[in-house]
Amino acid sequence: MDKIPLTKQSLDLDCQAELDRACDRIRETLRRFRRRGLIVALSGGIDSSVTAALCVKAVGPKRVFGIHMPEKDSSEETLSLSQSISNRFEFDSVVEDITPILEATRCYERQAECIQTVIPEYGKGWKSKIVLESILENKGFNFSSVVAQSPGGEIIKRRLSGDAYLGIVAATNFKQRARKMLEYYHADRLNYAVTGTPNRLEYDQGFFVKLGDGAADIKPIAHLYKSQVYQLAEFLDVPEEVRERPPTTDTYSLPQGQDEFYFSLPYPQMDLCLYAKNNGYSSSEAGTLIGLSGEQVDRVFQDIDTKRATTNYLHAKPELIESVPEIRE
Repeated sequence: MDKIPLTKQSLDLDCQAELDRACDRIRETLRRFRRRGLIVALSGGIDSSVTAALCVKAVGPKRVFGIHMPEKDSSEETLSLSQSISNRFEFDSVVEDITPILEATRCYERQAECIQTVIPEYGKGWKSKIVLESILENKGFNFSSVVAQSPGGEIIKRRLSGDAYLGIVAATNFKQRARKMLEYYHADRLNYAVTGTPNRLEYDQGFFVKLGDGAADIKPIAHLYKSQVYQLAEFLDVPEEVRERPPTTDTYSLPQGQDEFYFSLPYPQMDLCLYAKNNGYSSSEAGTLIGLSGEQVDRVFQDIDTKRATTNYLHAKPELIESVPEIRE
């Protein structure tokens, strides 16, 4: 049988069928875990918004609790967008500003100390983000740089050493871990389960923090490509301003798209490349569809494999010296 041609419609989703399936699985998980409801951390982004909407459809608004967790580097619009979700779907929520927790762990100071190894003048009033070189233009090792903006508006870009990069990321990971700590606090006091919000692209490629946003009791959209999450968002009537917000990490003090920090391409192209690779299509077939050369898509495919290998640790369960039988009724 001939293979079905790869098209942009390859990622079309039967939203009603997906909704029914997700709701059944969410309800079954709560019964099995003996939990009364669901915690959703709301970021103002599309993934947490769709996760919240699915939870409300599955168990009703009275059994969903949202947490808004901004910090001083968050975008000015983050809180209003995340609150638009709890308002639209009518579930209770709380604002937990995590800035004091991060200051106590010296998160911001640790970031600054690492940046100062390549930009010595970096300090109070400066803003920054980490960027990757374009995989489509760079045929060699893909390295990271820090982009910093002085209080006067001057932009400086410097290549990061391996130690500086790891130090910045390690400090920044306090943010995801602080949020997860609060999610489980509220889950424990309410006897609720914690949801995770990664889409398939993030889950497959390890775009999450171990024991941070990677920790959850159920991940309702981890099997959906981000393009499909957007389809489901429209079907579920997620507010338009959330659906129109460009995907962002909302982690660093300068605005930062996910594609400039981690992924090789913007999500519509990245989704199709990942789908093509997962389903046995060639790089030339994918390239023809998204407007890239076969050589460029080969680099994207290689990057997918590299990220799968290097982030395997993030998915791994703790290793035991000897297996311990688990007996669960």
